[in-house]
Amino acid sequence: MRVGVVVPQVEMPDAAAVVELAGVAEESGLSHLLLYDHVAGVDRRAHQGFVGPYDIDDPFHEVFVMLGHLAASCRLELWTGVLVLPQRQTVLVAKQAAQVDLLSEGRLRLGVGVGWNADEYGALGQRFSDRGRRYEEQVGVLRRLWSEDSVTFEGLYHHLSAVGIRPLPVQRPIPLWMGGGNGPGVLERIGRISDGWIAMAVPGRGLEESWARVQKAAVDAGRPVEAVGLHGIIQPGTDHTAERIRRQAARWEAAGATHLSVSGMGAGRDAEGHLDFVRRAADALLG
Repeated sequence: MRVGVVVPQVEMPDAAAVVELAGVAEESGLSHLLLYDHVAGVDRRAHQGFVGPYDIDDPFHEVFVMLGHLAASCRLELWTGVLVLPQRQTVLVAKQAAQVDLLSEGRLRLGVGVGWNADEYGALGQRFSDRGRRYEEQVGVLRRLWSEDSVTFEGLYHHLSAVGIRPLPVQRPIPLWMGGGNGPGVLERIGRISDGWIAMAVPGRGLEESWARVQKAAVDAGRPVEAVGLHGIIQPGTDHTAERIRRQAARWEAAGATHLSVSGMGAGRDAEGHLDFVRRAADALLG
């Protein structure tokens, strides 16, 4: 099981601190770094009844720009976890991801999802209601653009006539993982077409049953079970003892996780506190 770290974006608005965190993670022996994604936040004062976890006050670094910057300063594998794909133009995402993969010499894993914020979709000029159907078509288009010099495609949402995105990425195609919860349709799609599941469930609370559904969907689609990886996140909060971190990680490993990210968010830490958390978590899991 490969272990990395979540960038605590909402608690680390300083870009230089993110670069420092990546350096600490690499020095500590961690394998990857994962960024969450939001483009626009909602002002709760103007949106009565809004119940989302993030709003206009939460800072999110733009993922492709930040990962391109980090590609020059560290050798970690770089993840989005997850990029809200259907609110973006597919060909532009293909181009941006290919560029990050080139800058990082093939170290990008693109985690994608459909998102939950209808207001953010509206701000970006995209429909929220059909995001699931559009999302699946996007995946196929992305993979072709990353692998072929010239792509012609006629679908419900995409109409490409002999276009390409040179320079192509190092990885052809870039590994594409999907986030998502326990919905049957979500799990079936992950097993059928993704390279891995960035799970929203946790061990002992529906994860094992959901992971079995993903694996069955992979087999039903004619894919080997090992074609789909499993990524978990642990967020110990203020109780970040080595024993607790190891216990949480062991539950993920027992559940079959291939990748794990530790997150220091939610404990009110400043930048230095997050750096210390990364060192402590790495020592607990790798020491």
